Amino acid sequence: MIDRREFRASFDAMQAQLVRRGIEVIDPKGPWGRARKLDVRQRELKTKLEALQAERNRVSRLIGQKKAAGEDAAAELARMGEVARQVKALEREAREAEEAFAEALLEIPNPPHASVPDGADESDNVEIRRWGEPRQDAVPPHWEIGERLGLLDFEAGAKLAGSRFTVLRGMGARLERALMQFMLDMHVDRHGYDEVWVPAIVNRKTMTGTGQLPKFADDLYKLEGEDRFLIPTAEVPVTNLYQGEILDADTLPVRHCAYTPCFRREAGSAGRDVRGMIRQHQFDKVELVRLTRPEQALEELEELTRHAEAVLQALGLPYRVVELCAGDLGFSAEKTYDLEVWLPGQGAYREISSCSSFGQFQGRRAGIRYRDENGKPRPVATLNGSGLAIGRTLVAILENGWREDGSVTIPEALRPYAGGAEAIRP
Repeated sequence: MIDRREFRASFDAMQAQLVRRGIEVIDPKGPWGRARKLDVRQRELKTKLEALQAERNRVSRLIGQKKAAGEDAAAELARMGEVARQVKALEREAREAEEAFAEALLEIPNPPHASVPDGADESDNVEIRRWGEPRQDAVPPHWEIGERLGLLDFEAGAKLAGSRFTVLRGMGARLERALMQFMLDMHVDRHGYDEVWVPAIVNRKTMTGTGQLPKFADDLYKLEGEDRFLIPTAEVPVTNLYQGEILDADTLPVRHCAYTPCFRREAGSAGRDVRGMIRQHQFDKVELVRLTRPEQALEELEELTRHAEAVLQALGLPYRVVELCAGDLGFSAEKTYDLEVWLPGQGAYREISSCSSFGQFQGRRAGIRYRDENGKPRPVATLNGSGLAIGRTLVAILENGWREDGSVTIPEALRPYAGGAEAIRP
């Protein structure tokens, strides 16, 4: 959530940053327009309340003076009753305006960091660096490789749950499990993250804390008859572990990693990636989450991104790092790097990790604070990134490891987790 004091003190500057995102700030019915209108209304109500309170104090003094002098104060008492009724009505109106203002703020995205490049969509994203040599020979897509080797069963997934679900069999299932263990071990043992195991079902407050609600309700799976949701990413429960808490500054940065299943309706992706495992309703992911001081957030983002890259490098998977432009940023992010792995079966780089700094946006929404050097509570800065999306990593291994005899070479670093197998053969 944006800082309401900054909203009022630096309105034009914040609005200019949101315009970079492509937000329609002049729409009076949009969240920015509503917030502006409600902020003006709150100021008007405050002025009226202050005037009525001054009038109440004046009449109260006058009543006291008249009673002390033995004079009739009936008119003043009647006026006092009328002022009290007006104050009560204005206070109710002020509460309603405050609630509406807070709701509007929840729908306003995070302004992009000043270092984020301008741009309208993904075509304006900026490539930062590449690693590895992408193979350019003809490679079948992963769905063909996986079906031929008996690893991916799309028909069974559709039978059990519908489209965009996949059953993994044999070595396919084992590699999914191996990748989870490999990634967690790397982030815990080499990168120093504290591992946590968290619920895959959370409540509305938790979803709101990281920005999934109210904006992305259509993309979430809600439990029937309950105000609970399946998580779209471990970011949600792991960040909210500290919801409503004030952390000791000496404990920062907090660094967690977690494996969870993830669930997304993909409501806006009709017709996109309908084949294969790129865009599934259920998928596995290892997530990296950090809580830190605001002034350290961007430095932490660089390190978190390198940790996600280290997984791709250990597996020998070519990739590139892309910085998202302002118009392509996620709702809560102030700055994002996407890692895109090379998929020779598609002849393209595809996203496998998104590493973001959220500034104090989520800390403010979730009420996660720390005490600064003056002992004053301040919202923490939060960050997260996939380290990595497991299903997409499996896809990349199948396509990059495919050989002309139909076999798939298992990356050397993964072999100890896969029973020592060097390859998957027909």
